[in-house]
Amino acid sequence: MVLQRLVFCNFRSPHCYLERNIRKLGPSDVGDFAESFALVQSPIHPIENISTSLKSTMKINEITGHILLTLGWLRSYTSKPATKETMGSPVASARIVRFGVFEADLKASELRKHGFRLKLAEQPFQLLAMLLERPGEVVSREELRTRLWADDTFVDFDHGLNNAVMHVREALLDSSEHPRYVETVPRRGYRFVAPVEQAQVSPAAAITLEPVDDSSAINVSLTRSSSPTLVPAAVDDLVSSRTGIRRWVTLPHIAALAFVLLTGLVVVLAFALRANRAIATGKALEHSTSLVVLPLENLSGDKEQDYFADGMTDELIANLAKIRSLHVISRSTAMAYKGTRKPLSEIARELHVDAVVEGTVMRVGNRVRITAELVQVSTDHHLWADTYESQMGDVLALQNRVSSAIVNEIRINLTPEERERLAKAPAVSPEAYENYLKGVYYWNKRSDENLAKAIGYFEQATQLDPQYALAYAGLSDCYAIISAEIFGTMPASEAAPKSKAAALRALELDPTLAQAQTSLATAKFNYDWDWSGAAEGFERALGLNPSYATAYQRYSLYLIAMGRVQDSFAQIQKARELDPLSISINFSLGWRLYMARQYDRAIAQLQNTLEMDPTYELPHLVAGQAYEQKGDYALAIPELKKAVELSHGTPLMVSALAHAYARSGNRKEAESLLAELQTKSKTQYVSPYYLAIVGVGLGKNDQAIDWLEKAFADRSNGLVFLKMEPELDELRSDPRFTALQQKLGFPAVN
Repeated sequence: MVLQRLVFCNFRSPHCYLERNIRKLGPSDVGDFAESFALVQSPIHPIENISTSLKSTMKINEITGHILLTLGWLRSYTSKPATKETMGSPVASARIVRFGVFEADLKASELRKHGFRLKLAEQPFQLLAMLLERPGEVVSREELRTRLWADDTFVDFDHGLNNAVMHVREALLDSSEHPRYVETVPRRGYRFVAPVEQAQVSPAAAITLEPVDDSSAINVSLTRSSSPTLVPAAVDDLVSSRTGIRRWVTLPHIAALAFVLLTGLVVVLAFALRANRAIATGKALEHSTSLVVLPLENLSGDKEQDYFADGMTDELIANLAKIRSLHVISRSTAMAYKGTRKPLSEIARELHVDAVVEGTVMRVGNRVRITAELVQVSTDHHLWADTYESQMGDVLALQNRVSSAIVNEIRINLTPEERERLAKAPAVSPEAYENYLKGVYYWNKRSDENLAKAIGYFEQATQLDPQYALAYAGLSDCYAIISAEIFGTMPASEAAPKSKAAALRALELDPTLAQAQTSLATAKFNYDWDWSGAAEGFERALGLNPSYATAYQRYSLYLIAMGRVQDSFAQIQKARELDPLSISINFSLGWRLYMARQYDRAIAQLQNTLEMDPTYELPHLVAGQAYEQKGDYALAIPELKKAVELSHGTPLMVSALAHAYARSGNRKEAESLLAELQTKSKTQYVSPYYLAIVGVGLGKNDQAIDWLEKAFADRSNGLVFLKMEPELDELRSDPRFTALQQKLGFPAVN
């Protein structure tokens, strides 16, 4: 109690903010007392402004940390040897305990995730350590009180315990409603419910000073010993041997000495922490311009809610990607790490990013809770972690709050427009938002059946909330792709007007929406054949959102169709930088190489894509076409047959296989497949463009051009590739083909 009075005397004045808060909060958390002490003493921070200064830099209940730690040492020093385990020694021998992606170093009092240290104060850590000692068993509140709260500690025990448990759950991204790690047992205590693994480690030194790496922030670590009297004894020995002070010094001497030591410690740590913050901030300003948002984990316990967690991840990525000075890895690549146990450092290294965002999302009824954390990987620095909760109707505002917190922590300079966008809090109908997320979920699956489901959900979203711009943008994308060459299951005359109308409505509601600008540019490219308008639209979309990989991908497609090969390669490479694990973008690179007649490179790229997903039909298709152009029918036909099988016989795949059969000399099979397509065209839409491809393979050039002219009347999307498609090379000397190409009005290539 002497030290308590001594410390508080230092703060006594008409302004005793710290004393009141320390007495009120108690030792619920160990925090940054050193910096708070320096703030009080510093002439730069008048005492009148201490509460404002502290609140802007740390949680006020962390201020007591070093006071309580030193008080614990003094109590051990002046008391008899302990007869039971104390806070510094939860187990008899040093251990590492692993659970999930976490590990607890019980000797060093450190909690790590993916190998990176998490910020967890001493008392919450020791509470976690007690639970880990007896996994699956209930640890009673009374046991926790006896072990972690000394008899003479003046603190509200219930408040302190609840606060410590809350900090443990925050560090583990856990939930009291759906616990994965710490379960509350009503009126009894707590239980650790996850499987644990124990690993013995060699004893560590009582006090460890970690070496400072010039490339990282200053790091000072004090590790508590497993012996309850080791640190006080070390101090005692030092005092006795160096100064000759007797071991039985009086209590006032001890108190005075403790205060002097504490003051010295405060000054040293204050400088270290300020240097640490300055270095960390400098690094953030200089380097933290790229990040990945890992898939938010669904904590609802209901697999049917996965679409909701995935959708929230998508929206967070999209929000951050709108910031021009921030390089955000796109959705497809982020989703490849769903459920992964890889260390964050490894993920960051693979994706060449500076920071990683991860977290959880839970939906209960009409409420949503997001817990997220931001890690600067290069410095092992947890920049930020927080929990946000809102009604479903305010979920867009909630996402903006999370995005703003991330941007603030990595010190990105926002333009006024970006600040305004993040400050907006548009309301959305909960039912409309849910339908929108379901639409996104099925859109990302990219099949005829799933695109039809996505259209249904997007249409419901727009009906429930006619002001919902993103839902219109999603609807436009679906109609744009379902009638494109790679699907072609809906006539362009039906799909194109719907795609364009939805894109225009989205832009009417939100002119800054890059998704809608991209959708409108796609409609102008695929169906209007407005080449200059399409180019301007893609460039406008990229100006609005430089991290939107889909815009680079589609702009690349436009450029290859125009014959601008190198420009196309540049754009698809930018898309890959943003979304390196996207099978769609990796396929697109292979397709561009095929169109550029670089068949060997195309095959290599497409094989790499198939290693990512062997069931993706499009790489099989274009790889087969590339083998065919090389005259290797023995490899071409199996690839094309696989594409037909995986796609369940879509007209695009069947026409490509028929073309290969015809070119290889197997006219019978080619004619049979052509007849199959003509029969199918009586019951479903089959683009005349596909029939023209088979006609060219069979050498029926006049008939093939007849079908191409019908495709022109149909505004079939396949015609946009008339200038570049290798399978049409046999027709290029035909005057009718030349006339058709002139009618399309392709711009000249410089």
